[in-house]
Amino acid sequence: MVDRLTIARSELILGGQRSGKSRRAELLARDWLAQSPAHGAVLIATAQPWDEEMRERIARHQLDRAQRVPGMRTVEEPLELAQAVQQQSRPDTLVVVDCLTLWLTNLLMPADILKQNEALAQEERAQVAMLLMAIEKAAGPVLLVGNEIGLGVIPLGRETRDFVDALGRLNQDVAATCQRVTLMAAGLPLTLKDSA
Repeated sequence: MVDRLTIARSELILGGQRSGKSRRAELLARDWLAQSPAHGAVLIATAQPWDEEMRERIARHQLDRAQRVPGMRTVEEPLELAQAVQQQSRPDTLVVVDCLTLWLTNLLMPADILKQNEALAQEERAQVAMLLMAIEKAAGPVLLVGNEIGLGVIPLGRETRDFVDALGRLNQDVAATCQRVTLMAAGLPLTLKDSA
């Protein structure tokens, strides 16, 4: 259960797989909706259904989310995240982005381009800069969910290491921009930053 925190203007929620990060964002959205009948909430989903397992996972998440937060709308946007945040943000609407890791994956795929194409790296930096600006200028609260994958062993393969590095930079940039940063482990929140 999420402790009753004041919802920050912007919050990055990081954690490993199945750490409770998406559930925390959903419960904060539920609290936001309960505060006022004028409040709205929208989830910007970045996943793409590349294979059958992912299609099943997305369907399961949609069903679970509808039960936990029935008043939250969903918008799917795998690439143009900054524009989606700008379009959905209103003073009375909480925006949840789930998740930054999949968004970055979508930007950088196919992975073999990483070692061949400096233009892709420039595009990544431009997209991240636009996202940071969208977070700063958002009219209402924004919660961003992402994976912390840099705690394990150094991965094999240049493309994998490049991705881990890119995600680490993205997480640091978003953390510097957000008012609050929460690390999730075993369903428990640890506040890393709170300037709300």
